[in-house]
Amino acid sequence: MVSHTARLSSSEIGGLWAIFLQEDMSIRLLEYFIHHNQDEEIKSVLEQALTASISRIQQVTDIFKEEGIPLPDRLTDEDVDLSVPPLFYDTFALSFVYSMGRMTMVNMGFVTANVARTDILSFFTTIVKESATLYQNATSLMLKKGIYDRPPMIPYPKKVEYIEKQSYILGLGKKRPLNTAEITEIFFNVERNYFSILICTAFLQIVKDKEIRKYIKEGKEISEKQIRVFNDLLLKEELLGIKPTQMEVTDSQAAPFSDKLIVLLFHSLNAIDITFLGHALSLSMRTDLAAHYQKFILEILLYEEKGFTIMVNRSWLQMPPHAPNRRELEGLT
Repeated sequence: MVSHTARLSSSEIGGLWAIFLQEDMSIRLLEYFIHHNQDEEIKSVLEQALTASISRIQQVTDIFKEEGIPLPDRLTDEDVDLSVPPLFYDTFALSFVYSMGRMTMVNMGFVTANVARTDILSFFTTIVKESATLYQNATSLMLKKGIYDRPPMIPYPKKVEYIEKQSYILGLGKKRPLNTAEITEIFFNVERNYFSILICTAFLQIVKDKEIRKYIKEGKEISEKQIRVFNDLLLKEELLGIKPTQMEVTDSQAAPFSDKLIVLLFHSLNAIDITFLGHALSLSMRTDLAAHYQKFILEILLYEEKGFTIMVNRSWLQMPPHAPNRRELEGLT
Protein backbone atom coordinates (compact mmCIF):
# COMPACT_ATOMS: atom_id res chain seq x y z
CA MET A 1 0.00 0.00 0.00
CA VAL A 2 1.20 3.50 -0.84
CA SER A 3 2.66 5.43 2.10
CA HIS A 4 1.00 8.75 2.93
CA THR A 5 2.38 11.66 4.89
CA ALA A 6 -0.99 13.25 5.65
CA ARG A 7 -2.74 11.85 8.72
CA LEU A 8 -6.37 10.85 8.44
CA SER A 9 -8.83 13.60 9.36
CA SER A 10 -11.66 13.02 11.83
CA SER A 11 -14.19 12.77 8.98
CA GLU A 12 -12.06 10.18 7.21
CA ILE A 13 -11.62 8.07 10.34
CA GLY A 14 -15.34 8.32 11.10
CA GLY A 15 -16.34 7.38 7.56
CA LEU A 16 -14.03 4.37 7.47
CA TRP A 17 -15.19 3.22 10.91
CA ALA A 18 -18.84 3.47 9.88
CA ILE A 19 -18.41 1.64 6.56
CA PHE A 20 -16.47 -1.15 8.31
CA LEU A 21 -19.36 -1.81 10.72
CA GLN A 22 -21.97 -1.50 7.96
CA GLU A 23 -20.19 -3.90 5.62
CA ASP A 24 -19.48 -6.38 8.42
CA MET A 25 -23.21 -6.60 9.09
CA SER A 26 -23.99 -6.79 5.36
CA ILE A 27 -21.59 -9.72 4.95
CA ARG A 28 -23.41 -11.75 7.61
CA LEU A 29 -26.83 -11.01 6.11
CA LEU A 30 -25.72 -11.64 2.52
CA GLU A 31 -24.09 -14.95 3.46
CA TYR A 32 -27.41 -15.97 5.01
CA PHE A 33 -29.42 -14.97 1.92
CA ILE A 34 -27.00 -16.72 -0.46
CA HIS A 35 -27.12 -19.91 1.63
CA HIS A 36 -30.91 -20.16 1.30
CA ASN A 37 -31.59 -18.55 -2.08
CA GLN A 38 -32.68 -20.89 -4.88
CA ASP A 39 -33.08 -18.28 -7.62
CA GLU A 40 -29.84 -18.21 -9.64
CA GLU A 41 -30.44 -14.71 -11.02
CA ILE A 42 -30.99 -13.28 -7.55
CA LYS A 43 -28.05 -15.26 -6.17
CA SER A 44 -25.78 -13.66 -8.77
CA VAL A 45 -26.72 -10.16 -7.53
CA LEU A 46 -26.25 -11.27 -3.91
CA GLU A 47 -22.78 -12.62 -4.68
CA GLN A 48 -21.87 -9.36 -6.38
CA ALA A 49 -22.91 -7.48 -3.23
CA LEU A 50 -21.00 -9.90 -0.98
CA THR A 51 -17.81 -9.59 -3.02
CA ALA A 52 -17.98 -5.80 -2.75
CA SER A 53 -18.56 -5.90 1.03
CA ILE A 54 -15.65 -8.30 1.62
CA SER A 55 -13.35 -6.08 -0.46
CA ARG A 56 -14.34 -2.97 1.50
CA ILE A 57 -13.70 -4.67 4.83
CA GLN A 58 -10.23 -5.68 3.65
CA GLN A 59 -9.41 -2.19 2.37
CA VAL A 60 -10.43 -0.52 5.64
CA THR A 61 -8.44 -3.16 7.53
CA ASP A 62 -5.33 -2.33 5.50
CA ILE A 63 -5.75 1.42 6.01
CA PHE A 64 -6.31 1.15 9.76
CA LYS A 65 -3.36 -1.20 10.21
CA GLU A 66 -1.09 1.19 8.31
CA GLU A 67 -2.30 4.12 10.42
CA GLY A 68 -2.08 2.17 13.71
CA ILE A 69 -5.83 2.45 14.39
CA PRO A 70 -7.55 -0.51 16.10
CA LEU A 71 -10.27 -2.23 14.08
CA PRO A 72 -13.84 -2.44 15.40
CA ASP A 73 -14.91 -5.82 16.75
CA ARG A 74 -16.72 -7.88 14.15
CA LEU A 75 -19.86 -10.01 14.30
CA THR A 76 -19.21 -13.74 14.67
CA ASP A 77 -20.65 -17.04 13.48
CA GLU A 78 -22.79 -17.02 16.63
CA ASP A 79 -24.76 -14.06 15.22
CA VAL A 80 -26.10 -16.05 12.23
CA ASP A 81 -27.47 -19.60 12.20
CA LEU A 82 -27.54 -21.05 8.68
CA SER A 83 -29.01 -24.36 9.85
CA VAL A 84 -32.54 -23.10 10.58
CA PRO A 85 -35.29 -22.84 7.92
CA PRO A 86 -35.32 -19.64 5.82
CA LEU A 87 -37.11 -16.66 7.33
CA PHE A 88 -37.61 -14.90 3.97
CA TYR A 89 -38.56 -15.97 0.46
CA ASP A 90 -36.02 -15.47 -2.34
CA THR A 91 -37.45 -12.18 -3.59
CA PHE A 92 -36.89 -10.48 -0.24
CA ALA A 93 -33.14 -10.90 -0.66
CA LEU A 94 -33.40 -8.97 -3.93
CA SER A 95 -35.46 -6.26 -2.19
CA PHE A 96 -32.77 -6.13 0.50
CA VAL A 97 -29.95 -5.56 -2.01
CA TYR A 98 -32.06 -2.96 -3.85
CA SER A 99 -32.87 -1.07 -0.64
CA MET A 100 -29.38 -1.24 0.85
CA GLY A 101 -27.82 -0.29 -2.49
CA ARG A 102 -29.99 2.80 -2.69
CA MET A 103 -29.30 3.74 0.93
CA THR A 104 -25.55 3.19 0.54
CA MET A 105 -25.46 5.34 -2.60
CA VAL A 106 -27.00 8.26 -0.77
CA ASN A 107 -25.21 7.79 2.56
CA MET A 108 -21.78 7.27 1.01
CA GLY A 109 -22.35 10.34 -1.15
CA PHE A 110 -22.46 12.41 2.04
CA VAL A 111 -19.34 10.70 3.38
CA THR A 112 -17.44 11.14 0.10
CA ALA A 113 -18.12 14.87 0.17
CA ASN A 114 -16.31 15.08 3.53
CA VAL A 115 -13.03 13.35 2.71
CA ALA A 116 -9.94 14.68 0.90
CA ARG A 117 -6.93 12.35 1.23
CA THR A 118 -6.43 10.83 -2.21
CA ASP A 119 -6.60 7.14 -1.26
CA ILE A 120 -9.63 7.63 1.01
CA LEU A 121 -11.44 9.73 -1.59
CA SER A 122 -10.77 7.05 -4.21
CA PHE A 123 -12.07 4.36 -1.82
CA PHE A 124 -15.37 6.11 -1.14
CA THR A 125 -15.83 7.20 -4.76
CA THR A 126 -15.51 3.55 -5.74
CA ILE A 127 -18.13 2.57 -3.15
CA VAL A 128 -20.59 5.08 -4.62
CA LYS A 129 -19.95 3.72 -8.13
CA GLU A 130 -20.27 0.09 -7.02
CA SER A 131 -23.46 0.87 -5.11
CA ALA A 132 -24.94 2.55 -8.18
CA THR A 133 -24.12 -0.50 -10.30
CA LEU A 134 -25.56 -2.86 -7.69
CA TYR A 135 -28.70 -0.72 -7.45
CA GLN A 136 -29.01 -0.76 -11.25
CA ASN A 137 -28.65 -4.54 -11.40
CA ALA A 138 -31.13 -5.11 -8.57
CA THR A 139 -33.65 -2.69 -10.10
CA SER A 140 -33.37 -4.31 -13.54
CA LEU A 141 -33.96 -7.75 -12.05
CA MET A 142 -36.91 -6.49 -9.98
CA LEU A 143 -38.45 -5.02 -13.16
CA LYS A 144 -37.89 -8.32 -14.95
CA LYS A 145 -39.58 -10.26 -12.14
CA GLY A 146 -42.45 -7.76 -11.87
CA ILE A 147 -41.79 -6.73 -8.26
CA TYR A 148 -40.73 -3.12 -8.80
CA ASP A 149 -43.25 -0.30 -8.31
CA ARG A 150 -42.64 2.92 -10.21
CA PRO A 151 -43.43 6.33 -8.66
CA PRO A 152 -46.73 7.94 -9.78
CA MET A 153 -46.87 9.28 -13.34
CA ILE A 154 -47.86 12.87 -14.16
CA PRO A 155 -48.47 14.65 -17.51
CA TYR A 156 -45.37 16.24 -19.04
CA PRO A 157 -45.17 20.02 -18.42
CA LYS A 158 -46.02 22.13 -21.48
CA LYS A 159 -44.19 25.29 -20.45
CA VAL A 160 -41.92 26.81 -17.80
CA GLU A 161 -43.81 28.55 -15.01
CA TYR A 162 -42.73 30.80 -12.12
CA ILE A 163 -44.09 30.86 -8.57
CA GLU A 164 -46.16 34.03 -8.26
CA LYS A 165 -47.87 33.72 -4.88
CA GLN A 166 -46.74 33.06 -1.32
CA SER A 167 -49.64 30.60 -1.08
CA TYR A 168 -47.45 28.10 -2.99
CA ILE A 169 -46.01 26.94 0.34
CA LEU A 170 -49.31 26.73 2.23
CA GLY A 171 -50.40 23.30 3.39
CA LEU A 172 -53.75 24.30 4.87
CA GLY A 173 -56.98 25.21 3.13
CA LYS A 174 -56.76 25.26 -0.64
CA LYS A 175 -53.45 23.58 -1.41
CA ARG A 176 -51.59 23.45 -4.70
CA PRO A 177 -50.86 20.04 -6.27
CA LEU A 178 -47.71 18.24 -5.20
CA ASN A 179 -44.65 18.95 -7.32
CA THR A 180 -42.40 16.19 -8.72
CA ALA A 181 -39.75 16.44 -5.97
CA GLU A 182 -42.43 16.10 -3.27
CA ILE A 183 -44.08 13.14 -5.01
CA THR A 184 -40.72 11.41 -5.34
CA GLU A 185 -39.86 11.77 -1.65
CA ILE A 186 -43.30 10.58 -0.56
CA PHE A 187 -43.14 7.54 -2.84
CA PHE A 188 -39.71 6.36 -1.70
CA ASN A 189 -40.53 7.05 1.95
CA VAL A 190 -43.57 4.78 1.69
CA GLU A 191 -41.56 2.15 -0.19
CA ARG A 192 -38.82 2.25 2.48
CA ASN A 193 -41.38 1.80 5.24
CA TYR A 194 -43.00 -1.19 3.53
CA PHE A 195 -39.52 -2.75 3.53
CA SER A 196 -39.18 -1.95 7.24
CA ILE A 197 -42.54 -3.58 7.99
CA LEU A 198 -41.42 -6.80 6.32
CA ILE A 199 -38.29 -6.82 8.49
CA CYS A 200 -40.30 -6.12 11.64
CA THR A 201 -42.84 -8.82 10.76
CA ALA A 202 -40.07 -11.38 10.31
CA PHE A 203 -38.23 -10.47 13.50
CA LEU A 204 -41.38 -10.45 15.62
CA GLN A 205 -41.78 -14.13 14.65
CA ILE A 206 -38.36 -15.11 15.98
CA VAL A 207 -37.38 -12.75 18.83
CA LYS A 208 -38.25 -14.00 22.30
CA ASP A 209 -36.72 -11.20 24.41
CA LYS A 210 -39.62 -9.07 25.69
CA GLU A 211 -37.75 -5.75 25.66
CA ILE A 212 -36.52 -6.24 22.09
CA ARG A 213 -39.94 -7.48 20.90
CA LYS A 214 -41.50 -4.31 22.29
CA TYR A 215 -38.85 -2.25 20.49
CA ILE A 216 -39.48 -4.00 17.17
CA LYS A 217 -43.25 -3.69 17.54
CA GLU A 218 -42.95 0.06 18.13
CA GLY A 219 -40.77 0.35 15.01
CA LYS A 220 -43.42 -1.43 12.97
CA GLU A 221 -46.11 0.93 14.29
CA ILE A 222 -44.02 3.97 13.31
CA SER A 223 -43.60 2.60 9.78
CA GLU A 224 -47.32 1.83 9.52
CA LYS A 225 -48.11 5.38 10.63
CA GLN A 226 -45.84 6.91 7.99
CA ILE A 227 -47.41 4.76 5.27
CA ARG A 228 -50.93 5.80 6.31
CA VAL A 229 -50.07 9.51 6.42
CA PHE A 230 -48.29 9.65 3.07
CA ASN A 231 -50.64 7.27 1.26
CA ASP A 232 -53.57 9.42 2.42
CA LEU A 233 -51.78 12.46 0.97
CA LEU A 234 -51.38 10.74 -2.39
CA LEU A 235 -55.02 9.60 -2.41
CA LYS A 236 -56.25 13.13 -1.68
CA GLU A 237 -54.11 14.36 -4.59
CA GLU A 238 -55.76 11.67 -6.76
CA LEU A 239 -52.35 10.12 -7.39
CA LEU A 240 -53.50 6.79 -5.89
CA GLY A 241 -51.80 5.23 -2.91
CA ILE A 242 -48.74 3.00 -3.13
CA LYS A 243 -49.57 -0.68 -2.97
CA PRO A 244 -47.77 -2.86 -0.42
CA THR A 245 -45.14 -5.28 -1.61
CA GLN A 246 -45.95 -8.98 -1.59
CA MET A 247 -45.49 -10.78 1.71
CA GLU A 248 -41.93 -12.10 1.50
CA VAL A 249 -41.72 -13.55 5.03
CA THR A 250 -42.09 -17.29 5.65
CA ASP A 251 -43.83 -18.79 8.69
CA SER A 252 -40.58 -19.92 10.32
CA GLN A 253 -40.17 -19.13 14.02
CA ALA A 254 -36.58 -20.34 14.29
CA ALA A 255 -34.14 -17.47 14.81
CA PRO A 256 -31.39 -17.24 12.16
CA PHE A 257 -30.03 -13.99 13.63
CA SER A 258 -28.88 -13.02 17.10
CA ASP A 259 -30.72 -10.32 19.04
CA LYS A 260 -27.52 -8.27 18.81
CA LEU A 261 -27.43 -8.33 15.00
CA ILE A 262 -31.13 -7.46 14.82
CA VAL A 263 -30.87 -4.40 17.08
CA LEU A 264 -27.68 -3.26 15.31
CA LEU A 265 -29.54 -3.48 11.99
CA PHE A 266 -32.36 -1.33 13.39
CA HIS A 267 -29.76 1.16 14.65
CA SER A 268 -28.29 1.43 11.15
CA LEU A 269 -31.67 1.71 9.42
CA ASN A 270 -32.86 4.40 11.86
CA ALA A 271 -29.82 6.55 11.14
CA ILE A 272 -30.36 6.23 7.38
CA ASP A 273 -34.08 6.94 7.74
CA ILE A 274 -33.39 10.20 9.55
CA THR A 275 -31.05 11.19 6.71
CA PHE A 276 -33.70 10.46 4.08
CA LEU A 277 -36.44 12.27 6.00
CA GLY A 278 -34.17 15.28 6.44
CA HIS A 279 -33.52 15.29 2.70
CA ALA A 280 -37.25 15.07 2.01
CA LEU A 281 -37.87 17.95 4.40
CA SER A 282 -35.35 20.12 2.56
CA LEU A 283 -37.17 19.55 -0.75
CA SER A 284 -40.73 19.98 0.49
CA MET A 285 -42.20 23.39 -0.26
CA ARG A 286 -45.64 22.79 1.28
CA THR A 287 -45.95 23.45 5.00
CA ASP A 288 -48.11 20.38 5.67
CA LEU A 289 -45.41 18.12 4.24
CA ALA A 290 -42.69 19.87 6.23
CA ALA A 291 -44.73 19.38 9.41
CA HIS A 292 -45.10 15.66 8.75
CA TYR A 293 -41.38 15.18 8.11
CA GLN A 294 -40.40 17.15 11.22
CA LYS A 295 -42.78 15.09 13.33
CA PHE A 296 -41.45 11.78 12.02
CA ILE A 297 -37.81 12.83 12.41
CA LEU A 298 -38.46 13.62 16.08
CA GLU A 299 -40.37 10.35 16.53
CA ILE A 300 -37.53 8.29 15.06
CA LEU A 301 -34.94 10.16 17.15
CA LEU A 302 -36.89 9.24 20.30
CA TYR A 303 -37.30 5.68 19.03
CA GLU A 304 -33.58 5.39 18.30
CA GLU A 305 -32.82 6.47 21.86
CA LYS A 306 -34.62 3.34 23.08
CA GLY A 307 -32.53 1.18 20.78
CA PHE A 308 -29.40 2.98 21.98
CA THR A 309 -30.31 2.16 25.58
CA ILE A 310 -30.82 -1.52 24.74
CA MET A 311 -27.43 -1.73 23.03
CA VAL A 312 -25.55 0.13 25.76
CA ASN A 313 -27.12 -1.90 28.57
CA ARG A 314 -26.10 -5.13 26.81
CA SER A 315 -22.61 -3.95 25.76
CA TRP A 316 -23.45 -4.27 22.06
CA LEU A 317 -22.58 -0.73 20.90
CA GLN A 318 -18.97 0.10 20.12
CA MET A 319 -17.81 3.65 20.80
CA PRO A 320 -16.72 5.44 17.61
CA PRO A 321 -13.33 7.21 17.55
CA HIS A 322 -13.52 10.54 19.37
CA ALA A 323 -11.43 13.58 20.26
CA PRO A 324 -9.51 13.57 23.56
CA ASN A 325 -10.90 15.42 26.55
CA ARG A 326 -8.47 18.37 26.57
CA ARG A 327 -9.78 19.74 29.87
CA GLU A 328 -9.12 16.39 31.51
CA LEU A 329 -5.63 16.24 30.00
CA GLU A 330 -4.95 19.74 31.30
CA GLY A 331 -6.17 18.75 34.75
CA LEU A 332 -9.12 21.15 34.62
CA THR A 333 -11.84 18.58 35.40
